[in-house]
Amino acid sequence: MTELPETSTIIDGRYRVLHRVGSGGMADVVCAEDLQLGRNVAIKLLHRRFAADEEFVERFRREASSAAGLQHPHVVAVYDRGAWDGTFYIAMEYLEGRTLKRLVQEEAPLSAPRAIDLTIQILRAARFAHKRGIIHRDLKPHNVIVDAEGRAKVTDVGIAKAGASDMTQTGSIMGTAQYLSPEQAQGFAVSAPSDLYSVGIILYEMLTGRVPFEGESAVAIALKQVAEIPAPPSAFNPAVPPALEAVVLRALEKDPARRFADADEFIAALEHAGAGVAPPPPAGDRTQVIAPTGPFVPIPPPDAYREVASIEHYGPPTPPPEHRDPGGTRWWIAGLVALLVILLLGAGVLLLGKDKVNVPNVVGNPQAEAQLILKRKGLSTEITAKEHPTLAKGTVIGQDPGGGSRVPKGDVVTLVVSAGPGTARIPDLTGQPRSAARQKLSDLGFSVSEERTPDDTIKQNRVITTRPASGQELEKGQNVTLVISSGRQQITVPKVTGLTQDEARSTLEALGFTVSSTEKETSTSAPGTVLQQSPAPDAKLAKGGKVALTVAKAPAEVAVPDVTGQGRLAATHTLKAAGFTVSQTQQPTGDKTQDLHVISQDPTGTKAKKGSTVTITVGQYDPALAPGATTTPTTTTTTPDGTVTTP
Repeated sequence: MTELPETSTIIDGRYRVLHRVGSGGMADVVCAEDLQLGRNVAIKLLHRRFAADEEFVERFRREASSAAGLQHPHVVAVYDRGAWDGTFYIAMEYLEGRTLKRLVQEEAPLSAPRAIDLTIQILRAARFAHKRGIIHRDLKPHNVIVDAEGRAKVTDVGIAKAGASDMTQTGSIMGTAQYLSPEQAQGFAVSAPSDLYSVGIILYEMLTGRVPFEGESAVAIALKQVAEIPAPPSAFNPAVPPALEAVVLRALEKDPARRFADADEFIAALEHAGAGVAPPPPAGDRTQVIAPTGPFVPIPPPDAYREVASIEHYGPPTPPPEHRDPGGTRWWIAGLVALLVILLLGAGVLLLGKDKVNVPNVVGNPQAEAQLILKRKGLSTEITAKEHPTLAKGTVIGQDPGGGSRVPKGDVVTLVVSAGPGTARIPDLTGQPRSAARQKLSDLGFSVSEERTPDDTIKQNRVITTRPASGQELEKGQNVTLVISSGRQQITVPKVTGLTQDEARSTLEALGFTVSSTEKETSTSAPGTVLQQSPAPDAKLAKGGKVALTVAKAPAEVAVPDVTGQGRLAATHTLKAAGFTVSQTQQPTGDKTQDLHVISQDPTGTKAKKGSTVTITVGQYDPALAPGATTTPTTTTTTPDGTVTTP
């Protein structure tokens, strides 16, 4: 098998692995990001045992290339193929959803309308492939993806020819035993009706929650596909309508010629069944047991094949030409022999069969029901338990002797009963990366779901906890929820400008932030007032994040220049250069030398804060104040805004 690539591995320079999707008999599947097109794809990586087979790889390449040209609403698209790390891959459409197999396990039996709808979607995909000369060969619920809206898409269309679940060459099983057609079971060539038989099995399973034939090995199941008639679906689900049951049994005819001619006929029959109309019978008389015709040959009882590793072609040997009786002159001898054989068999039945009973087939029944059925036949039972990945605990999954055998009354029938999928202990995954945690739970047999929540201590994309909690024993197949950290909680930063430094700090710390630094800036605002903040108000910041503040500080005190005697303009310039604002008043003077010169200032000869106001008094020559003048003097005041007042 391939070694699954780690998360973030780049496949073939283009696909970045995001997480594991699942594994099958042929390949492992991962979800990856297509770095060129920016979309998610499913990457199917061949197991290395296939990659080493040149004939298989060539077939795989050819089929992947042809599949890339198939575009249909119910077919999973194939985008690309290539080689990487000693194996080969296919890039396919990635679908959010679950396999039809998982849906059946979780919800079966499905209602008749829902089962019909899903089956018609599968048949539309099969019809599309068949019209292009492609037989799927491995149709099964594992190869159907169903999204949240109930849309179904079939995978591996055009690729199953290159590799199927139990694939070997002609003469042995090709496909998955529970879903293969009788002709596949015998190793004969397949056709469109072979796929329709598999769809019939899928429909049967959706309606009943079980497949019609089970056994302890693929060979045993395949023998049943060829030789046994399925129990009607209504035997397990009385709610199945008779018209729909007739459709299912028509699809499961042993002879391909007695099935639906094509997917269109199957679809039409399902649509009529939905309206309560049964399909017409196949050509010829309907019988309960159909002797194989055409490529089919009679199959001896299953006991004859207990040591057979694959299904071979059986049939009476053809006598060589020199031993044949061309004229049929000894027909009466053959008739006499046949009569004797019949008489002997009848006598044997009468003499030996009196105390023997037919063993009923109880596979698929609950244990208690199976034991009751066998007890009524006069048989006793022994029970052995065996884990089973899908069948419920207590379901009979095998029996020995098999159904249909004749045994003496009182004999023991050994029942193999499902012990369920088994249990496993949920590990402690706290702090582990999301992808690694998912992998560990999947390897233990659990299904996995996720839930995201903020956390102040666990890093983003790491596990906070599991539900159920670690240490608990849980049945395999059950769901375990991973609670994944989305990082620290994101909080809106409040506006703290205009507040005092202490008020701002208290407000921020109450919300879970810290004040990282405080810078002071000279301002006319009250010292300690917050002037600026970073991040700005209304920004989002993780809980515990840092906010920087800029706080006002009082201006420094500097010496006030003495500008007495200077001209008005020069004095104003000197004071402003020192960092002060200037206010002027005018005072009449009789001294002509003081006109437009500073007579006095306030303050003077001391220090004052930068930005504070210095008032200068500027002389204004008034002849009335000159020595010997008799006119009444006036006083004029000029404010900083240029207003002049005269008292």
